[in-house]
Amino acid sequence: MDAVRLIAAGRHALAQSGAAWDIVGEAWQAQALTQGVGSWLAVSGPPELRAEARGLGEAGGRGCGLLDRAAAVGGEGSVPDYPPRAAQLTEVADARQALLGLQALLGEVGIALVGVACGTDDETLYWQCIESIDAADESSDRVRALLRRISVRERGSASGVT
Repeated sequence: MDAVRLIAAGRHALAQSGAAWDIVGEAWQAQALTQGVGSWLAVSGPPELRAEARGLGEAGGRGCGLLDRAAAVGGEGSVPDYPPRAAQLTEVADARQALLGLQALLGEVGIALVGVACGTDDETLYWQCIESIDAADESSDRVRALLRRISVRERGSASGVT
């Protein structure tokens, strides 16, 4: 499935999440998708994006490693144990649109996690949110860098410079 469709599905799932641990689970899903998109672009994307895309994949991977499933299952809710949406990723047909969607998703994840962190008395959940917010912010920084790189490349193409 194309990255843009998976990102849209992630944004929808996040918007439908009500329980705190469901939101944390969706943050994990977003990081897994970030890792997938970054890895795909690092291997198959335009050559000038590959190094920064590798960094995006690594940042997403670190974000995936943050979810403490044992704590989540022991919390008030439980994080669903299903494969990441990113496992369905087959292509990134439009890198710009995928990165713009990913940037929006990561921003929405950050906002949702702030709401959870501010509304909980559970210290484990609080710190899980804080770490996940940091991971989403780092991933978002990487996405912005890639979008800048794409803009520079497009300006160069438009002016005849390659």
